[in-house]
Amino acid sequence: MVAQEVPTSSCMDVSHGPAGVGEARHRMREQLRISGVSESIVDDAVLILSELLSNACRHGRPLGAREIGDGGIHASWRVDKAGRLTVEVTDGGGPTRPLPAKPSVTARGGRGLNIISALAQDWGVRDGAAGEVTVWATVACGPRHEDFATRVAPPAIDFSTAFDDLDP
Repeated sequence: MVAQEVPTSSCMDVSHGPAGVGEARHRMREQLRISGVSESIVDDAVLILSELLSNACRHGRPLGAREIGDGGIHASWRVDKAGRLTVEVTDGGGPTRPLPAKPSVTARGGRGLNIISALAQDWGVRDGAAGEVTVWATVACGPRHEDFATRVAPPAIDFSTAFDDLDP
């Protein structure tokens, strides 16, 4: 048996559009599994990558785009010596800054950065040259203390007395 060194970091250029998102998710999942990252952390990281790439496609310009259809998005991830996994996505910037939204219950979107906030230890935005914007998120590679549903569930609402004033 030959030992194979597994990279603790990776980067790739992703096409600006939905086609490249699936390829990036697949590549990240495969590389993190081979690196020995726990399955729950891999799941969180892949969801974070998917949300960041989707936001970049929806709200950001492609990198180096001169015409529609040109350019792409840069995605990277790395595990540092402390065991933290950092996911980064860089696009050509957009008309607004990435900020968590407060979508209505019926809204079709606007939850991505809230999901990232729930899954990540920390996240932020970094400006680069020529208007580029990088959104990053850090996930601990250790065991999770809570499960996902608990971290993103809305606050409990007590309906036990909501209809007390109605006549039977």
